[in-house]
Parts: sequence; structure tokens; C-alpha cells
Amino acid sequence: MRLLHSKKVRTKIDINDTANIILFLAAFLGIWQLIFILQIWPKVSLPSPAMVAESLVGLVADSSLIVGIVITMWRLIVGFSISIIIGVGIGLAMVKFTDFGKTMSSFAVGLQSFPSIAWVPFAVLLIGLNDSGILFVVIMSSVFSVMISTYSGIRNISPIYLNAARNMGAHGISLFRHVMIPAATPSLIIGIRQAWSFAWHALIGAEMLITTLVGLGHILFVGREFQLMGQIIATMITIFAIGLLFDRLLFSKLEEKVRDRWGLNQQNER
Repeated sequence: MRLLHSKKVRTKIDINDTANIILFLAAFLGIWQLIFILQIWPKVSLPSPAMVAESLVGLVADSSLIVGIVITMWRLIVGFSISIIIGVGIGLAMVKFTDFGKTMSSFAVGLQSFPSIAWVPFAVLLIGLNDSGILFVVIMSSVFSVMISTYSGIRNISPIYLNAARNMGAHGISLFRHVMIPAATPSLIIGIRQAWSFAWHALIGAEMLITTLVGLGHILFVGREFQLMGQIIATMITIFAIGLLFDRLLFSKLEEKVRDRWGLNQQNER
């Protein structure tokens, strides 16, 4: 009964969120159209929503947008997957070796705040103008967030859980697998969500600067070079839509499942 009530509440929240998004977009498009009609900026600087829609249709028709999305998403998936593997691995090593963890956590925090776009010249000179250089930028921009969340998540596990598990006979791998990893999962998911945001920003920026390779960033670069503001805005809308879909369909759903598993949603409903 409680589970059914939880699902109904969640469905109602999803419907309200969708309605709010639609209302916001409608208001935004209305204001945009009004500004265009008032001619505050020239058409070349700020085209109308209809002109941007026309540019979007053109990009889809000549397949440049589809190809750009596919290539960009491939780079994101590969680079981000490598970031998760490396970040979790080093984070676990930081927990295992205390001195290494304390030292590395300080470096990781500093490098996490390092501007992602600053890795591009380094990657170009070190690796070259190729996909490997872009993947390097994506990895370096996101791996430290995964590393810190793994390290902090495990270190911040309540000793009550660990002591209770040990009293029940859990030790070594069993304690790590069945107690420590599940307890650190909420923190890890937050870190991965943040790392994905860093990776997405870094990827688009790298594609804009490494202009010899196709991708969404390359489409933005071409639009800037030829003053095609309709193409630029259409690509920006595509980037925003992809980010929104990933957040809504992947990370939010994953976070909800973790909250259900830990009974956090039931606590909030009370």
C-alpha cells in the first residue's frame, strides 16, 4: 500500500515538473519573440524562434546535426566510462592507504577546480589534434569528482553500520561488498552526476577548440565563423536537450532507485 502511494506521489510530481517545464518554455519563447519583434538586436544577432527552428530543420536535413550528436555522444560515453573506472579505482586505493588518501584528496580537490578548457592546449601538444586528445580532456575534467566522491562516501560511512556488520560476521571482502559499497552508493551517484556535468562541458569546449574534428562543438565553431546565429542557437538547444534528457531519464531515475532502496522517500513522505 505504501509502495503504491509512493508511486502515485512520484507520478504526480513528474506530471507537475513536466507542466512547469512546458510553461517555462512557452514563456521563454514568448519573451524571445517579443524581443525579436521590437528589434532590440538585429536579425543576424538574434533571429526569431521560427528562424532558429528553420536552421534546426536544415541541420537535421543535411545530417550534420545527427552525425555531430552521434560522434559527440560516442566521445562522452567512452571518456566518461574511463573516468568512472579510474576514479573509483583510485578512490578505493585512497581509502585503503590512508597517507596516500590524505595527500591525493588535497590534489584532487585542487585539480577538480581547474578549468576544463585549460586542459585543451596541454592535450593538443601532448597527444595531438585527434579523438584521443578530446578524450583526455573529458577524463581529466571528470575523474577527480568521481575519485573524491568515492573516497568521501566510504570514509563517511557511519561506524554503527560497520560495527553491526562485523558483529554479524562480515569481514574483509564480504564487509566491503555488502556494507561499505552500498552505504557509499548515494554519495557516489552524486559525484558521478557532477562528474558527468563536468565531462559534458569539457567535451563541447574541446570540440570547439579542436576544430578539425566533427561534433556538436564543431557545429558551434562553424556557426561562429560564418555568423550563423540560427545554427548556433539550434545547436545550443540540442546540447541543452541532451543534458536535460540525461538528467531526467538516467541520473534522476537512478537516484530515485537508490532513495527507495534506502527508504529515504518513505521518510520524506512521513
